[in-house]
Amino acid sequence: MINTITEVDRMASKPKLGYLGLGLMGSQMTKRLIKTGYQVTGFDPDPDKMSAATANGVIAAASPAEVARASDIIQACVITTPALTEAIFGPGGIVEGGGADKIFLDHSTTIADKTRDLAARLKGETGMGWVDAPVSGGPPAAGTGELAIMVGGSDDDVIRVQPVLDTLGHNTHMGELGTGQVTKMVNQVLVLNNFTLLAEAVTLAKNAGIDPAKVPKALKGGYADSPMFRRFFPRMIERDFDPAGYARQVLKDLDMVVDLAQQTNTPVPMSSQSTALYRVLIAKGHSELDATAILKIYDDQML
Repeated sequence: MINTITEVDRMASKPKLGYLGLGLMGSQMTKRLIKTGYQVTGFDPDPDKMSAATANGVIAAASPAEVARASDIIQACVITTPALTEAIFGPGGIVEGGGADKIFLDHSTTIADKTRDLAARLKGETGMGWVDAPVSGGPPAAGTGELAIMVGGSDDDVIRVQPVLDTLGHNTHMGELGTGQVTKMVNQVLVLNNFTLLAEAVTLAKNAGIDPAKVPKALKGGYADSPMFRRFFPRMIERDFDPAGYARQVLKDLDMVVDLAQQTNTPVPMSSQSTALYRVLIAKGHSELDATAILKIYDDQML
């Protein structure tokens, strides 16, 4: 007799997942998880994001606590450290539904020291473990399971969440809790400064009288060619600033880079300059545009 494995059987064999934060990244990550057979219960304080997520198969919860009660692994991808703290320890937070049989998997980009503090507090109040696993690659990579994931946590905790990490992308266990967040700061030095450099390149090409649209073809295969260059240089040429990520998030992350650099006595003059430029962009009212909107600093001669 041939046994067939139904979709219900597949879902029953997997841990139940919870997800907090269903924005640009969370919406795509939950789509990916559901597509690969996971049951996902989610929460977002924004009703529109919650509605969109449920349309894609997420089971709606009324609070982070309700998410925790329904889940074995509780994931999160929220914008700020205070927002994460509130989701865990605020009214209706994870602690109200947590337990030692559950584990927290954090994809947010947060301060490493704060991550360690929050994890110790969560462990003390609920017995839950914590793995920090910030991501890079944007919504497209989230939807196809091709994220770069930087992982920090104990060996035992990482093993518990490894199948979920493998579903979402290429992941590397960097070491103890917090090392994922430190690695994300290194990633942000490379990525976020690149947006500023791309804006300078577009502007220099235009002002020097060559067609910026021909530059990608001219540089193909050379050292300047890269996935970021191929994806974002054409968007800058088209002034396509629809958000795949928000300028305000770039500034938040650059501020964290500079803070970490100060803590470790590391000179970061390029990151400091990019931080100043994004601060001007935000002050001009462009916080909800894409990171590529840094080009407006050059277009509008705000320097």
